[in-house]
Amino acid sequence: MIATSLQSAAGIVRSRRQQGLDMKARDAFTLVEILIVVVILAILAAIVIPQFAPVTTQAGTSRLITDLKTVRSAIEYYKVQHNDTLPGAGGATFAEALTGRTSLSGAVGTDCGPYLLQLPVNPFNKLGTVEIEAGTAGLGGGNHGWHFDSLTGLFSADTDEHVDL
Repeated sequence: MIATSLQSAAGIVRSRRQQGLDMKARDAFTLVEILIVVVILAILAAIVIPQFAPVTTQAGTSRLITDLKTVRSAIEYYKVQHNDTLPGAGGATFAEALTGRTSLSGAVGTDCGPYLLQLPVNPFNKLGTVEIEAGTAGLGGGNHGWHFDSLTGLFSADTDEHVDL
């Protein structure tokens, strides 16, 4: 009887050890469980990410409008200090006239300016260059970041979708 009790006790200890080993083996996730979670996250990302695209476009448009207002204000301030002369007409280039110091005649000098620290970059075509022409024939197309009409002083974005801002 004692031998049977010992064998029975040994069997219980052995089965508990096996259960403990089984529990330790189940402490980690299986590859299938991990893959299921990854697939679910990918589906959720595919649903959510497209909803942010309009926000990015709206932010770019807001930045473009702000940059246009800033440069147009700088052009007006330049005109006030240079007897109604547009930037680029007095010897300094358009960029030099707005970002550097100029004389009252508009040449590179020390009397006035700078009106901008730097010309902004168009957020839609990532260009910071300015096309300067008399008229609006070259407006749009996106070859430059900006367009400046040297007859009227109109400063515009050089992207087809934003020429009217």
